[in-house]
Amino acid sequence: MNEIIDEIQSKINSSIFLDFDMGNTTWFRVGGKTKAYVIVNSIKDLKIILTYSNQINYYIIGAGSNLLVRESGFNGLIIKLGKNFNKIKIKKNRLSVGAGVLDLNLAKFAKKNAIKDFEFFSGIPGTIGGAVKMNAGCYGSQTADNLERVLIINEFCKTEYIYVNELKLDYRTSSINNKSIVLKADFNFQYGLVEEIININNQIKLNREKSQPLRKKTLGSTFKNPPGNFAAKLIEKAGCKGMKIGGASVSLIHSNFIINDGSATAHDIEKLGKSIVNKVKDKFGINLEWEIKILGK
Repeated sequence: MNEIIDEIQSKINSSIFLDFDMGNTTWFRVGGKTKAYVIVNSIKDLKIILTYSNQINYYIIGAGSNLLVRESGFNGLIIKLGKNFNKIKIKKNRLSVGAGVLDLNLAKFAKKNAIKDFEFFSGIPGTIGGAVKMNAGCYGSQTADNLERVLIINEFCKTEYIYVNELKLDYRTSSINNKSIVLKADFNFQYGLVEEIININNQIKLNREKSQPLRKKTLGSTFKNPPGNFAAKLIEKAGCKGMKIGGASVSLIHSNFIINDGSATAHDIEKLGKSIVNKVKDKFGINLEWEIKILGK
């Protein structure tokens, strides 16, 4: 693999880092190393990398806010979109957002420009690329609400726009496969009253501070909500609130949040998650599905 990585590096301007510690990039601050890591700053470099897609395993990440990397690490190339994918532009009645833009920064941009209905993004960790791919949402809103289309590049280096009616957006899912990379998203929008937009943003901030362990090492919601139910309620009723394995524990504030107290390993966190799944299954007959992504063997 080193020869392939060296060959890729000779053809692109973006720098590739070998044996990169993924614990430095994820919000949990745990995990093993990846064979190679690159922050890509152009579509040209991305296309060159993808010409090797049949020779090297790759995985695209955003802010690392939804990713748990096992101690065994990742035997491949981790790709992160760089600053050239972090731009937001207003084009007539369309908001064009780079896939690397933080969800929070999109909410701030919308507030600054009196654009309504994007306030909920302030409550979502991660980037727009990930938000589109999993149709992220909170407080009764979701990414699909104002989405018009997304620009992706697939493993065959083909770029194409996919319109919202083709994306099969549903609860935390879309038709975008793991080998396709979101480059940008175009949203329809409307202007609103600045005071109302500010009030909604402030209310979301207040709600999060009251109901989530925001200042802890966590990835946000650990499990998806089952149809017609809430993962946090099931976890609490199954007696898992405060449960601990190693340095990982279930938050006392929000039962669907797992916290790293600073000494947890990825193994602790995954083992705790599996214990939660088993307890909920035993008590309610419901299978909780991971919302966070787990990488490595």
